[in-house]
Amino acid sequence: MIRATINPVPIYITAADTFAMQGKTPEIRQFKTGATRDTDTGKPDFDGFLSPLTLRRYGEYMHRHRVQPDGSLRDSDNWQRGIPLDAYMKSAFRHFLDAWSEHRGVKTEAGLEESLCALIFNASGYLHEILKAKRKPEDIPQGEVNNFLDSMTVIARELEDFRRTDDATGV
Repeated sequence: MIRATINPVPIYITAADTFAMQGKTPEIRQFKTGATRDTDTGKPDFDGFLSPLTLRRYGEYMHRHRVQPDGSLRDSDNWQRGIPLDAYMKSAFRHFLDAWSEHRGVKTEAGLEESLCALIFNASGYLHEILKAKRKPEDIPQGEVNNFLDSMTVIARELEDFRRTDDATGV
């Protein structure tokens, strides 16, 4: 489904609409139960593209890295708040060197699986930031807008506290 906005009214265009605009009739699958669906032709096959083994191992990696140096547990989606692209790239490069070293038979502290999971994290985070930047303001969920505004409020308070401390010390 494609979402378009004309004036403030969102318009949703379905696959059937697209076929109708092209003067075509959509193909329909009918199952033994009588249920019908359009075909999956031209749709991403996530079941085929993704590996449950890889996703499980990556999830374990991500969960383990939620623990911060002070012992507290960060939210699983903490990274989605935004990490600069150069931080992702520098980290990815370090982990690539570890993965490459392991591939060449040189042992590293992290090991091959950890390094590959770290590469997945950095590549995913980098791509996430690029895709976020391409969105139009009206496509941004209100929750993200609220999180951003909350973050800006916290930063403003911290800056004000810093200014007060600076004024009090005369430094």
